[in-house]
Amino acid sequence: MHDHPHSHTSGHMPAQQSVLVWALLITLGFAAVEALAGWWSGSLALLGDAGHMVSDAFALGFASLAAWVARKPPTPTHTYGLGRADVIAAMINGLFMLVVVAGIAIEAIDRFRSPQPVLGGAVISVALLGLVINAIVAALLHRGEQTLNVRGAMLHVIGDLLGSVAALIAGLVVYSTGWTPIDPILSLFICALILFSSVRLLREAVHIVMEGVPPHIDLRQVGETMLAGSERVRSVHDLHIWNLSSGTIALSAHVLVDSLDNWDELLEQQRQLLHDRFGIEHVTLQPETGTHVLRPMSRVQ
Repeated sequence: MHDHPHSHTSGHMPAQQSVLVWALLITLGFAAVEALAGWWSGSLALLGDAGHMVSDAFALGFASLAAWVARKPPTPTHTYGLGRADVIAAMINGLFMLVVVAGIAIEAIDRFRSPQPVLGGAVISVALLGLVINAIVAALLHRGEQTLNVRGAMLHVIGDLLGSVAALIAGLVVYSTGWTPIDPILSLFICALILFSSVRLLREAVHIVMEGVPPHIDLRQVGETMLAGSERVRSVHDLHIWNLSSGTIALSAHVLVDSLDNWDELLEQQRQLLHDRFGIEHVTLQPETGTHVLRPMSRVQ
């Protein structure tokens, strides 16, 4: 009487994990080079930035692990599979970015009170190299499937990318004019941008965990479409739509029909309609019979 013909694993997961692994390797490689350069030159700034890159590598590694876990098939204890592992990873990475933003903001404010000398030439060189590396990693992630998990990892990379841009501008200003306050000013500006993206990501992740209707889907419109799709459908009620994971939408509903004759045919027609119009991949419909219900659109609940 119902339909769940789909696997709960997603075909894009292997590609997603591959992208994350490559991003992880590139980030770790750059962190190692930067740490060696810092040790060789005695630059605390380079060593500190290398530590920041290691934290980003941890975030990418965690995202890659989540992508691998999300591919696991359903089990008797997790009948929908573990697809929400990527949502949990996105939440953790988003929260971690809030901590990073707070740390950068505190340091920037402290530098307003206690200005420190900045070596403009060294900052320009490191910023240029970091800009190229982070641009490569960002492009790699952008080409992958844009799940919440990948977007969470992307936040860290974008944070570094914007940081490199800010450092480059700051280095040029300091090198040309010697005005050091530009460094904390740009840092606070970057913090504001990252904070906005982090809060947005966390809001979307919490919405999925709380099984909210996907933002791009109108519940009433879906019900009306189901009604319009077949004269045999008399009423739609107990309609629920939610995300199984950041890339998979599910729907369940009770459908009132005159009779159960050819129910399988109607079920397949409704499933195809919902998939084509709204991208809903997992459909479960419970048929009910009755003869005294009118067919106004307003009865969709």
